[in-house]
Amino acid sequence: MGQAGTDFPGLGVGLVILRDRKILLYKRMRAPESGHWSIVGGKVDHMEPAEQAARREAEEETGLEIGCVELLGPTELISETDGHHWISLLYIAQDFEGEPQLTEPDKLSSFGWFTRRDLPQPLSAFAQAAIAHLDAEQFA
Repeated sequence: MGQAGTDFPGLGVGLVILRDRKILLYKRMRAPESGHWSIVGGKVDHMEPAEQAARREAEEETGLEIGCVELLGPTELISETDGHHWISLLYIAQDFEGEPQLTEPDKLSSFGWFTRRDLPQPLSAFAQAAIAHLDAEQFA
């Protein structure tokens, strides 16, 4: 049948989590973009609304309880290096409870809150696309 993202384009979601005009980023350990800092996210399951998938993936990866999320817009990642092709819907959340944790250490190695001026490198194309949707009032 094949694998989403590598045998045919996959449908993914990403969630920008903001607090005090800082963005929460995690360092990825798996393709696509292994070793890059990125927003949280993952694939949309069959029959799962994309907004719900964004909330679920974020909660699984951070341990946070995510409240209201809003759609930021679409993005597409085609990585020749990794052989991955994803079309993703990006969401934003500023309504959440708890403190982020490293809940999936097999997928993500570290995390932090960053301003626009102190973004870690390398930054994933996925995170760059998400950040491009943010204005200075949201993310300083």
